[in-house]
Amino acid sequence: MHRHRKNIVTAGADLETAEKAMIMVHGRGATAEGILDVAGYLQVEGFALLAPQASENTWYPFSFMAPAEQNEPGLSTGLEVLGLAVQEVLKAGVSPESIYFLGFSQGACLTCEFLARNAGIYGGAFIYSGGVVGQHIDPSNYQGNFEGTPILIGCSDKDPHVPLHRVKDTIKIFREMGAQVTERIYPNGPHTIFQDEIELTNRILEKMKKM
Repeated sequence: MHRHRKNIVTAGADLETAEKAMIMVHGRGATAEGILDVAGYLQVEGFALLAPQASENTWYPFSFMAPAEQNEPGLSTGLEVLGLAVQEVLKAGVSPESIYFLGFSQGACLTCEFLARNAGIYGGAFIYSGGVVGQHIDPSNYQGNFEGTPILIGCSDKDPHVPLHRVKDTIKIFREMGAQVTERIYPNGPHTIFQDEIELTNRILEKMKKM
């Protein structure tokens, strides 16, 4: 059952009473409802699920590998939307270490960029086919420390939208910033969410439940 509030579609447990929350970020040309459907395959009982909706279904106009200024103001607006979603969750009384992130494709790239700029202890992050944004990586944008936050990054080695070198660079950045990264590269795979990623996501969710 999806509920709409401003530009965020919600599902799952009520945010006011939930102890955990997952912010789910859709890809280019997709919808908040579409990414929320992924939760049907995940062990997120008791989670409040929040999926921001991009205007005209796109967070920013060009490839995430384009010079960052070409993707403005969309990129900054998208990062702000994620920041506001996090604030909303915190305001409802959910602790940062009980906040999870999930993104696919353009949503995975936006999530990577947000996390690199706002590293901290979170419950976990699940990055399906994405990496940090920009033609060149600018570490001066990044701050904070993940302090062991589990992050799953999965992608095909032949993804038409996401070059493998950027996935590898993102993994390196996250590890250097203190994340516990699980890396999965799928040989000759399409641009999709892989069943293996869903299983790994559930394994991390299970593990965090016990902590």
